[in-house]
Amino acid sequence: MGLHTTTRQSETFPVDGHLLMVLPRAAASLKNPDIRLPILRSDESGCYLEMKVEADARETSEVAITRRVPLDNLSAEEWEELKQEYAKLDLKTCTDQGISNGLEKIQDRKIQRLFMALLTFLNPRQVSIVLYLYRLAARQGNGAIVSFRSNDLLESLGYTRTKDGGFASKLRSQLNCDLVALHRTELVLAQSLRKGNSMGAKVMIKSVLRIKDYEIDNVPRDFDLAKAADYTYELADAYTVSLEFFEGPGRTGDYVLFAGDMDISQRLGGNTQSDYKTKLLIYLASRMKWDIPQEGQYLVISKQFLFKNLNLLGSNSSRNNQIFWRTVEELRQEGYILGAQELPGKKRISSIQFQINSEKIRCN
Repeated sequence: MGLHTTTRQSETFPVDGHLLMVLPRAAASLKNPDIRLPILRSDESGCYLEMKVEADARETSEVAITRRVPLDNLSAEEWEELKQEYAKLDLKTCTDQGISNGLEKIQDRKIQRLFMALLTFLNPRQVSIVLYLYRLAARQGNGAIVSFRSNDLLESLGYTRTKDGGFASKLRSQLNCDLVALHRTELVLAQSLRKGNSMGAKVMIKSVLRIKDYEIDNVPRDFDLAKAADYTYELADAYTVSLEFFEGPGRTGDYVLFAGDMDISQRLGGNTQSDYKTKLLIYLASRMKWDIPQEGQYLVISKQFLFKNLNLLGSNSSRNNQIFWRTVEELRQEGYILGAQELPGKKRISSIQFQINSEKIRCN
């Protein structure tokens, strides 16, 4: 399959290379075979709800990552209540029938949303929010600190305004939950570190972003960030966040440049997990940092790992192929790739060769 197109040079913005390298693993869905079941853990450092993505020894880019939510200041009674609610979590139903169905038996809305945030962490909509913030960081020029209006972000995500010029409460609530999930959830990962003649590791604990402050336009309005994420449908009017992985082009030179006209709008009525275009784009960006494209623009990636990272894990290979090539065509039409073709491999395991358009996405 050969595909070709041309684009003009556009404004670009950098996204931290280390973040992109770990993003597909940090975003692994519940159906990913490398995912381990969420656990409650308590030790001298605190209480956590955490979920591990194991490394796959067959591929160097498949690093192990733990995503966890610190459960601060829990009383003994609250810890016991949490354990009781955890026992009601039906992971088989989550996998087979959807996460909402698997959480139905959990009565406490706060705990239900806590599990939902962990199980759906870094879904394509949240990744689109992160990309929007990195683009805004480049335009504002304040380094890792980014300020934005909630309505501007909702508009960029492609949502339709109501008659009064605002947005539906469901969309506003969803955005606050997404922002709080990105703020609360920590990523724990080991980074190789050479120590003299031996190889050690540095363990890093970072959130994708941290909310520094938020603004309410109408002061009498009662708004609490955590309460809004856990129980209500509120959203602050403006936020200031710190991008925790942000190193900046001037500090390390480790980044990927994306086209400034990137479309992050969400499909109306679509399930965010079926946004294969965002998943594939981010996975290609990740592999550009892991593999370094041949001749500056060619990437060869195992079809098996592509399908795993796109969550095309069902037994219907014909459907999986259709979705994959349809997604490739979407990225071609938007100019991110110039071509893609399937290459036969050993033991019937084929690879896909992508020709990346360096005008739309490129390593530094």
